[in-house]
Amino acid sequence: MAADNAAARPALVVGAGPAGLMAAEAMARAGRKVVVHDASPSPARKFLLAGRGGLNLTHSEPLPLLLGRYGAAADRLRPAIEAFPPEALRHWAAELGEETFVGSSGRVFPKSFKATPLLRAWLRRLAALGVALTSRSRFVGFGDGGALRFASPQGEDIIEAAAVVFALGGASWPRLGSDGGWVEAFGAAGVEVRPLAPANCGFLVAWSDHVRGRFAGAPLKTIALRHGDARVRGEAVVTATGLEGGAIYALSARLRDAIAADGGTTLALDFRPDVDEGALAARLVRKPGQSVATVLRKAGLAPVAAALMREAGPLPESPEGLATRAKRCELRLTGAAPIARAISTAGGVAWSEIDDDFMLVRRPGLFVAGEMIDWEAPTGGYLLQACFSTGAAAGRAAARFAAAADLPAAGRAG
Repeated sequence: MAADNAAARPALVVGAGPAGLMAAEAMARAGRKVVVHDASPSPARKFLLAGRGGLNLTHSEPLPLLLGRYGAAADRLRPAIEAFPPEALRHWAAELGEETFVGSSGRVFPKSFKATPLLRAWLRRLAALGVALTSRSRFVGFGDGGALRFASPQGEDIIEAAAVVFALGGASWPRLGSDGGWVEAFGAAGVEVRPLAPANCGFLVAWSDHVRGRFAGAPLKTIALRHGDARVRGEAVVTATGLEGGAIYALSARLRDAIAADGGTTLALDFRPDVDEGALAARLVRKPGQSVATVLRKAGLAPVAAALMREAGPLPESPEGLATRAKRCELRLTGAAPIARAISTAGGVAWSEIDDDFMLVRRPGLFVAGEMIDWEAPTGGYLLQACFSTGAAAGRAAARFAAAADLPAAGRAG
């Protein structure tokens, strides 16, 4: 991408989410003129949505444990996260005037519990660094000689840059900007993109009309879920179409993959994880004239739990059978909820297409960051941490690339 006028060309960031804005900050701090292009009318819209739930920025657990949350992508993400770890992210937020704290679960939040103050302070810092933001400018493909094509209300623009960081996200919550529209352009450019799939998502269950009509929205508190050899504790919510919530999200990758392989999968729910099966059976002995609903309720099983136990088949007659059903209520999942409703996305640019600096090996000078790369992680701060870290790493590398591209022009000018 070097040319005689390379020094005059800005570096570009495509996408104004956390990864893109962090890349812009890293490049601007390295002395580059930076222009951020984003298709939305305002930046970081999905980041602001995340802030409505308290803005879980990162997690406080030791770095080896944190890195393990990224599964197969952990080794490729490790250098970026080690270079910008949770402690650095918390310090960065504090410099912007947003002190953080560690919650009881180990998750890290701003003391304000909001995304808006942090984003406003960040945008002021970026403006002071000379970063320009071009809104309503959608990347639509690659032009000749490495140029980029953007569509805006004024028409199409062809732009060349000293270096480019793409941070266009996945395909969850497309109305907020991450619609996966970049996939076709990257594929046409010869870049391998693994199919985008929902992550941290809900799953479909063919509920009876009774459950769908009466219990949609009902919480399942303090439960345990088991799928194969994996077991998690937490909470979930019954929806009109299935199940969602933190405990479900923690298993979403393996549930999604099992459904893709077999067309469906079975999930076991334990409604009383703190009571062993024998003790629960003793509580489920029916007295003369006592209804099943009453004995279930007195054993600590909420009406929604009793309803789901019936969804798994006719209720057993014996206390032992009821206890087994309550401890291993097997429900058939038939599919993942639509990707547009997922919290995050799996799939994206294949790691084989990216070097250690997050640069595309087929397109020198083009870098990728954030969720558009093929990795996934559970909720709990891990998603934002990797977006911030890869954005910082890609931004630093892009600044180095742009500086190297400046040298021939500078040499000739002297």
